[in-house]
Amino acid sequence: MSTSASASADDETAQWWATAVSHIEPGSIELRDRPVQELIGSVGLVDTLWLLLRGALPSPRQSALLEAALVAGVDHGPQAPSIAAARMAATCGVGLNNAIATGVNMLGDVHGGAGQQCVEMLEEIRTLHVEGRDWDAAAAEVMALRQERSRYLPGFGHRFHPVDPRRDPLLRLVEEAVAAGVVAGDHLQAALAVDRALQKRRAGARPVPMNIDGATAVIYAELGFPAPLARGLFVISRSVGILAHAWEETGQGRRNKGPIPRSILPARLNPVGQRPTEESAS
Repeated sequence: MSTSASASADDETAQWWATAVSHIEPGSIELRDRPVQELIGSVGLVDTLWLLLRGALPSPRQSALLEAALVAGVDHGPQAPSIAAARMAATCGVGLNNAIATGVNMLGDVHGGAGQQCVEMLEEIRTLHVEGRDWDAAAAEVMALRQERSRYLPGFGHRFHPVDPRRDPLLRLVEEAVAAGVVAGDHLQAALAVDRALQKRRAGARPVPMNIDGATAVIYAELGFPAPLARGLFVISRSVGILAHAWEETGQGRRNKGPIPRSILPARLNPVGQRPTEESAS
């Protein structure tokens, strides 16, 4: 191969893997054009996450709001399928990394995806508001369309908590950020409109308040993260709890841990019987 042809092939390969996220050369590591040695010890993990996703560092208030959402989602005990699966995997000889991957791979549309779906719903409501509807009318229209397809509204209701204890602290932080001009508050208003509609609709019945997926969706949307990143950010958050549970399980000496104790045998299910599904929240 000629020198010019070789250079052309090398350039084509370099362009194939071209990225703005990082640039690596011998003796040099840059993250979004910033030398890593300048970030180490001066930039926190949450700010680095923002930098890699957005290309610039957040303001201190933006960073604090994102960190609050990430902290709120780290764990929800072994009732959460992702954590239960990771704990079981940790007893099967697959290694810690595979146990974590097992838990992360449980985070799908039903368990873990509601945040993304909620951001999409809030965007739909916001669009109608921009077009002239008030918040309550916009929420009612979007809710009706969504509930033609499913009785569940992403980000609302919880199978375990009558009121999700993570909700109010997060919403207070968003309200403070709106008052300080850090975020606009449109997605917060959209979520509160859905919350109001649900409480009016279910007077006297089991409440369906905003849950962790809804509250963090408000934060991610207010901070300008696209809906798919709401799921990605939740995965990063929940990975912390998955790691802790998988590590704890490895030290407990169990082998081949199943979903129920060995002394309990599964009941025989009538082939016709179907158990009702439950509200999902992470």
